[in-house]
Amino acid sequence: MIRRQFAAAALALALVPLFASAQTAEEIRKKGSITIGMLVDFPPYGTVDASNNPDGYDADVARLLARDLGVKLNLVPVTGPNRIPFLLTNKVDLLVASLAVTPERARQVQFSRPYSAATIVLYGAKAKAIKTPADLKGVRVAVARASTQDTALTAIAPEGTEIRRFDDDASAMQALLSGQVDAIGCSTTVAAQIARRAGDAFENKLVLKQQFMAVAMRQGQADLLKTVDAFVAKNTANGELGKLYKKWLQSDLPALPAAN
Repeated sequence: MIRRQFAAAALALALVPLFASAQTAEEIRKKGSITIGMLVDFPPYGTVDASNNPDGYDADVARLLARDLGVKLNLVPVTGPNRIPFLLTNKVDLLVASLAVTPERARQVQFSRPYSAATIVLYGAKAKAIKTPADLKGVRVAVARASTQDTALTAIAPEGTEIRRFDDDASAMQALLSGQVDAIGCSTTVAAQIARRAGDAFENKLVLKQQFMAVAMRQGQADLLKTVDAFVAKNTANGELGKLYKKWLQSDLPALPAAN
């Protein structure tokens, strides 16, 4: 009996952080502000303006969400590796951080319906013949550590592929431009940035993944999830998200699934 009571108490203590971190939309409204984490090294989704303030598609989506909630917005810059830890340790309320929906991440966080999409490609030197994953043997490829492109590339790369992991897309891109690597796993948006700087020296080699990005929150926040899902649905239907996507990516917002 004592052992059973001890086990029950231990379980209760283990659940305290989960329920203590639970947050509703109404609690956020009463607080009067929402803190949202976003990347600032992934233009045009996340970047900084001339005053070094967070900007980009994700920043505008976060602003739209805060406006819908009727609260002040605090934007917090995060990186690819630390964005989920920032959320889980309550440093931010939500992530609007180009976070692609994956089964692994869904075990850590709760995702809204997607608000954005991106195609992940292998982008490399034209002189390097890469037509199939088998051609990656002996090829040096840069990726942002712990990113979707890292996971997608690792899944198809044959033994002998030299995967070099960097802290962010900007560092991986610089590695390609400086000749440290032969190719990079990145979004088509990053590939377009490289093309603007390097002309036609590089090209798309392989499509690694079509990914959808969603707002992330802590597990167990059913009310907040419902609110964010309604926000995405409304602003997809009324064209507001499409306007922001067009503003930053100069293309139409891809068709988004209604759920993950």
